[in-house]
Amino acid sequence: MKIVECMNIQKSYQQGKVPVHALKNVSLHVNEGEFVAICGPSGSGKSTLLNIIGGLDYPDTGNVSVDGQSLDAMSQSQLAELRLHKIGFIFQSYNLIPVLSAIENVEYVMLLQGISSQERRERAMTILNDVGLSDKCNNRPHELSGGQQQRVAVARAIVSNPSIVLADEPTANLDSTTGNGLLEIMKKMNDQKRVTFIFSTHDQMVMDYAKRLVHVRDGQIVDDSQKAS
Repeated sequence: MKIVECMNIQKSYQQGKVPVHALKNVSLHVNEGEFVAICGPSGSGKSTLLNIIGGLDYPDTGNVSVDGQSLDAMSQSQLAELRLHKIGFIFQSYNLIPVLSAIENVEYVMLLQGISSQERRERAMTILNDVGLSDKCNNRPHELSGGQQQRVAVARAIVSNPSIVLADEPTANLDSTTGNGLLEIMKKMNDQKRVTFIFSTHDQMVMDYAKRLVHVRDGQIVDDSQKAS
């Protein structure tokens, strides 16, 4: 089943007086349960494509559907609901709330979903244990290393059982050991719970883990290949 479908996506930005064509007639579909890396150099358009899939940005032309729902027909509040219940986000810059502890950051999405405090706490503790941070649950972000903050971000993204996780350069600020550990956690989620993962990356380690590589260059898909299992 297709969980993401992009049809003829075009996106341009103005850089001063010069138009920058970030995406040029891009079509892509991702099936439920895939573990996909969109890869390419900086400026290739991969992060723009990821943001459009997540409803954080709009294409100039073309259509995007997520879990059977067309994003261009949605209001801002409907997009927010879709992101809240269907999509987990992992950002390069972590995007943790500085005044909240690790466990409160992980609970935050579930709080917005209206899940009871007891269930929120139980699920958050379980996922923090899974990412090896149960002993840091009461620490605030500034008391955690970069790798620990990113593990909290991964826990927050997957604790609410989203259909799809979008990860924008999730290993960019991490050492290889920490990055490898995080990728193992995400691969386990993909294998055991069939959560769909789409990465934007130029990290070879992420590409090695991915089961499918979509290469983007100058705003276009130049190669899309399934790796042998």
